[in-house]
Amino acid sequence: MKIAQVSPLMESVPPKLYGGTERIVSYLTEELVRQGHEVTLFASGDSETAAKLIACAPQALRLAQVNDTLPHHVQQLEKVRRSAFEFDVLHFHTDYLHFPLVPSLGAPVVTTTHGRLDWPSCRPLFAEFPDIALVSVSDDQRKPLPARWIATVPHGLPTDLYSFSPEGGAYLAFLGRISPEKRPDRAIEIARRAGVKLKIAAKVDKVDQAYFDETIRPLMRDPLIEYVGEINDSQKQAFLAGATALLFPIDWPEPFGLVQIEAMACGTPVIAWRRGSVPEVVEHGVTGFIVESIDQAVAAVDKVGSLSRGAVRRRFEAQFSIERAARDYVRVYQSLRADPIVLPFRERRSGVDRAAGRSLMHAPTRRPPSFPAAALDPETISP
Repeated sequence: MKIAQVSPLMESVPPKLYGGTERIVSYLTEELVRQGHEVTLFASGDSETAAKLIACAPQALRLAQVNDTLPHHVQQLEKVRRSAFEFDVLHFHTDYLHFPLVPSLGAPVVTTTHGRLDWPSCRPLFAEFPDIALVSVSDDQRKPLPARWIATVPHGLPTDLYSFSPEGGAYLAFLGRISPEKRPDRAIEIARRAGVKLKIAAKVDKVDQAYFDETIRPLMRDPLIEYVGEINDSQKQAFLAGATALLFPIDWPEPFGLVQIEAMACGTPVIAWRRGSVPEVVEHGVTGFIVESIDQAVAAVDKVGSLSRGAVRRRFEAQFSIERAARDYVRVYQSLRADPIVLPFRERRSGVDRAAGRSLMHAPTRRPPSFPAAALDPETISP
């Protein structure tokens, strides 16, 4: 297939430092190329890819410290519009900026929603575009928003990106962003009460600088707490593999939480709050523990050594590989090509129809999704 991948421009593909969406775009793009598809990537000019790259900004906008990013994204949309006829499908990862263009692009279009959708402005916005085909990254992500959900495709990683560590280390890890919804303060309190060292590898955005300076930095004076700062991909292996467990004490409806499967790829269990997609990613008692309080999290630290790190890695390989994610997306693309205006919303295996807002490829938690056989051509789709 001829596939266009349209990435945000804030980070390169893959990101040089922190960046979730652009990282997923990179993994997916490279895997689609490996599987024999002809892929064009619309991204920043400092991106690195085996696909054809169309540069839509000279450099990732965050690292270039570009204040007004909208002109670059508008130029990106024009580049996509001019060449849309060349593709079998256009896959956007850029939120909703492209929605008004979709009817005029002349090719099947699908959008993966990577962010949270519970903001008050989301419902009226998406209601204006009821025919836009959307893919969620978890079933939980779509709950606040009735829309044309055609699939749920959980994220995946290359299975050789991180290597398995059978031993782990003697510290807890926190990886991501310093922000109120990520709750690094909870992570610090858990480590203190458990009497275990905590290493924090996280970036601080400008919008969160005051929160870091006033709330989090004073807590780091405890000798058990070590602030590593922002780390890149090459540093993640040692950081995650060396941890006893990853702490994921979120206080918001996280759409997916990529760091969870990055830790699992190393064999490192996850201790995570029951929020957002966590129950779809962490298998309680197997790949980590799902908790709802500081007390439960501290107790989980004491129990995490009883989990098999080998089992954690095997669950990652079975459920969260990029090979699986790419196959799922190819099924999405083929379904759109079969009927690019209205998908055949037939009864699902789960017995839930479109009105309930469930996935065309809905499946039980922690299993890769699959399409109903009636919806797709069995001669072109592998089981």
